[in-house]
Amino acid sequence: MNSQTERLTLQGPAGAIEVARDAASVPDGGTPRGVAVIAHPHPLFGGTMDNKVVQTLARAFVQCGWTAVRFNFRGVGATQGVHDEGRGELQDLLAVVEQVAPAGEGAQPLALAGFSFGAFVTSHALAALWPQRHIDRAVLVGTAASRFTVAPVPPEAHLRTLVVHGEQDDTVALSAVMDWARPQTLPVTVVPGGGHFFHGQLPLLKNLVVRHLQSAL
Repeated sequence: MNSQTERLTLQGPAGAIEVARDAASVPDGGTPRGVAVIAHPHPLFGGTMDNKVVQTLARAFVQCGWTAVRFNFRGVGATQGVHDEGRGELQDLLAVVEQVAPAGEGAQPLALAGFSFGAFVTSHALAALWPQRHIDRAVLVGTAASRFTVAPVPPEAHLRTLVVHGEQDDTVALSAVMDWARPQTLPVTVVPGGGHFFHGQLPLLKNLVVRHLQSAL
């Protein structure tokens, strides 16, 4: 993403996981606010950690003082394994979290974010991790609610979670996301005229995420 991007290889349940870590923007001698792990769109439709929406999410976190960690799901790039329809991908995400932001005494604050298929996987990671550790922020963009069973957001995490969707998304209909969000009374931020990939509106998307990350709870 920039000259500060560090390429790593982590170990996952299906083998090596390819990772990109972007350093937080903090004053000299400052401490990062925490670690954000960001998941990419569907691997079988060209989704990678270098997707423009994923990079936009990373930039927003970096600007707000977070270390941003993107990674390729199994079968993508240099990550080993084969696509597993979300099950194995959830294990990939949890393995990355365990290695870049381990829980326990002195643990760094953790944020989770995902785009499209990545938002679906992130929803299940949030549900799995929430009872075990504090999640400071969550961001779900273009959540693939029409194609997968997206996990409900824990009620206690609602204020910490930003859900963004394009009004004119022709990959995942806004109505499907509303049907998922409605029973939870979970707010959805709708970008007028926005498509699935937010063409021409990535700066707006970044600003929405930055506002969420800077908001007081």
